[in-house]
Amino acid sequence: MDGIADYVFLRQLGHGPHGRVQLARTPPRLAVDDEHVAVKVIGGATSKDAFYRVAQELGSIAALRCELLARIFDVGLHEGTAYFAMRYYPRGSLVEPGMQLSRRQRLVAVARAARAAHELHEAGTVHRAIKLSNVLLDDAGGCLSDPGTAQLLKPGLTVTGLGPSSDMGARSELEYVDPWLLRGRHVGRSSDIWSLGVTLHAALTGHGLYPRMPSADPLVAVRLHVKATPELDPDLVAEERAVIGRALHPERSRRYRTAAELAEDIEALAHGG
Repeated sequence: MDGIADYVFLRQLGHGPHGRVQLARTPPRLAVDDEHVAVKVIGGATSKDAFYRVAQELGSIAALRCELLARIFDVGLHEGTAYFAMRYYPRGSLVEPGMQLSRRQRLVAVARAARAAHELHEAGTVHRAIKLSNVLLDDAGGCLSDPGTAQLLKPGLTVTGLGPSSDMGARSELEYVDPWLLRGRHVGRSSDIWSLGVTLHAALTGHGLYPRMPSADPLVAVRLHVKATPELDPDLVAEERAVIGRALHPERSRRYRTAAELAEDIEALAHGG
C-alpha cells in the first residue's frame, strides 16, 4: 500500500495483529507544523457503524489535549478501510528505541505511560492495548499511543489478544492481556494496570513473563496465560519485583487502585527509591 486518502506513505514503522503503522507526509489540510505523521491503517474492512464508534472514542481522546498521550490529528474511512493519523515520534518506542536507553529512561517512559492511562481512566476510557510498542519516546521521556480501537471494530477477534493471524508475535502480545478478560470479565482500570505491569517487566528485562508462550499452539497459549503464574525475572531487584508483582496480582482488588499510584512507585524506582 502506497498511501490512503491523501496520505503518501514513505515507509512502514511497525505492524501488529490488527494493522500497520506507516510514516507519511503530512497533507496540507491538517494545518499542523509536523512534516510527517504516523498513520495506522486498521486491517480488514470496517463498517460505517464500527468506524463511527472508533471516531467518537479517538475524538474524545484527542480532546483531552494531554501531553502524555500521542496527539491524534485525523480519523478517516477510505474505501472501507479505517485509519487514523497521529504525531510521529522519531525516537521510536520502547520496543524499538532510536537510541540506547538507560534503566532510568525506561522507568520514566513507563511511568509516563501509566500517568497517561490514568488520564484516560479519569475521562471514562480504557486504553486496552498498553504494551512496549505503544510507549513512544519523546523529549519529556515518553507518551502513550495507539488506543485499542480494534476491539471496537472487531470484538470477536480481540477476546484473546491473538488477533486473526494467531502468529508468534500475536501470541507474545497475549501476555499484555489481563487473564480476567479471558474469563469473560470487562475491561477496566485493573486490566490496563496489568498491561502496565507486563510492560514494565519487559522494559526492564527485555523478555516476557511466560517463556513457553511464543512457541505454544494458540489454544495452549491461552490456557497457559489463564492458569500459569507469571515468572518474574530473578535478576530484578526486590523493589522492582514488588511493584510488578502488585500490578500483576491475580486478585484484581489487590492490584494498584489506580494507574497514578503505579506511576508514583515507578517514579520512585527511577529515582533510586
